[in-house]
Amino acid sequence: MSPWIRRLSVAFVVIALLGAAVWWLGRPKPVAVVAKEINRGTVESSIANTRAGTVEACQRTKLSTIMGGRIEVLAVKEGDRVKKGQLLMKLWNDDQQAQSTLAMAQVATARQRVNEACAQAVNAEREAERQKALRDRGFVSSSREESARTEAQAKRAACAAAKADVAQFQAKVDATRVEQGRTVLYAPFDGTIAEIVGEVGEYSTPSPPGVQTPPAIDLIDDSCLYVKAPMDEVDAPKILVGQPVRISLDALPKKSFPGKVKRIAPYVSAVEKQARTVDIEATFDDPSAPGKLLVGYSSDVEVILAARANVIRVPTSALLEGGRVLVAGNGGRLEERQVKTGLANWEYTEVLDGLAVGDRVVTSLERAGVKAGAPYAIEAPATAGTK
Repeated sequence: MSPWIRRLSVAFVVIALLGAAVWWLGRPKPVAVVAKEINRGTVESSIANTRAGTVEACQRTKLSTIMGGRIEVLAVKEGDRVKKGQLLMKLWNDDQQAQSTLAMAQVATARQRVNEACAQAVNAEREAERQKALRDRGFVSSSREESARTEAQAKRAACAAAKADVAQFQAKVDATRVEQGRTVLYAPFDGTIAEIVGEVGEYSTPSPPGVQTPPAIDLIDDSCLYVKAPMDEVDAPKILVGQPVRISLDALPKKSFPGKVKRIAPYVSAVEKQARTVDIEATFDDPSAPGKLLVGYSSDVEVILAARANVIRVPTSALLEGGRVLVAGNGGRLEERQVKTGLANWEYTEVLDGLAVGDRVVTSLERAGVKAGAPYAIEAPATAGTK
């Protein structure tokens, strides 16, 4: 080979290497993406509450005495378990007890008078019968008989009046007992004492109309609990009593519990500066599953409207507007595909057409440079302990 041809070959090689270097340095860099492999699973259509819900007790009452007074007896303390009918609190009512004692004494006295008056009436009636028999035999005048009969009628009326006095004084006894009932509190159901306002010797005042004052005793039946949650008014027509729900609690993270819709409020709540909502109540399928719950826990309720099992599904976060996705193609570049979707929720969306099991869709759509046609490099998933 001549030196000229050899030098020309070397020049061509150098030019080719320079061109390759320029291309290599100027080539677009792959975009790091997070991809999710398509598989089959269950997809649900669901709606969730707009604001945090609350764990409520099926029975809860805030008790106050009907009338005010000084607390004489506090038979319970906060946290105590009580039975229905158990005495909780009593105000000073010695004056009412004295009135009751007086009324019972009057009842006893009136009953003695009944015995006396009715005994006299019986004797007077017998005397009237004797006078009638004597008049029939001509031994006494008719005026004597009439006088005896009138005396018997008067005695019988006195007997009836004495009985009426007994009823009157007994009614007075009942009235004093009613008055005493205004000063005591009994448990209307089995439950737990949540709060007590007041101490022995302090004055307890009931709430007058239109004025909010703290109740004397807050009683909760925590053996029966449910969750109350506000749902957007737009979603309210989709909710039916008996629909399945998933209940999650802030106090028990990463856990959810199945339940059912128990009740739907018949009206819309309007909270200032917030959306109008409809309250629903949901119960746990297994009340013992969450363990010991406290009334007032914050919670969320997800109402399941429909569900389909073993369908092709795509992460909802991978969907672009118009039902499009970016697929990590075999040629090293991102490909855009149009998909037909079905049921959807915040986590997964059912794919009816456009994707197959094993396809890899991009979920990191927010990253710069992620678009159709861009070269990509799949980012390795983070491992435990990686910061």
